[in-house]
Amino acid sequence: MEIYMMQHGEALPKEEDPERGLSPDGKRQIDLSAKALKRMGLGFDLIICSPKKRARQTAEIVAKELGYPIDKIEVSPDFKPLSPPADAISYLKSFVDKGRIFIAGHLPSLAEIASELMSESHITIQFQMGCVCCIDVEELPTHKGKLMWHLTPKQLALIASSQ
Repeated sequence: MEIYMMQHGEALPKEEDPERGLSPDGKRQIDLSAKALKRMGLGFDLIICSPKKRARQTAEIVAKELGYPIDKIEVSPDFKPLSPPADAISYLKSFVDKGRIFIAGHLPSLAEIASELMSESHITIQFQMGCVCCIDVEELPTHKGKLMWHLTPKQLALIASSQ
């Protein structure tokens, strides 16, 4: 199973949007990342996101770009910013029949999930808004996942705009 994780894009300030949806720059950022994923030939068997507005919007932009049905996006509180990584991994375990799973989420939970998937001790993966990493796992739960790649928003923008 390949697990792809993306931190949501830049959000609006709480004063402007109490739900903190994506800012115009955040939408552009995620749009470029999604275009890069498409250019890389990726498709997902399942898209999951946190219930927070910015993560839902991120998942929807990716889904739309890749032709994934928006109404099939799974929304789970197990991917909120402070959710324990064990809860998220337990949730993922119910989808072991899926080959490629995309998660739109937040810090610190995404970094903690990645660490838990790859090691019994804490490791750090630097997430940025709009970045994507791919971790390959043979089974869940595991501490033996392999980081296949990690692309920053700048790298994804280059991929999206390359001819």
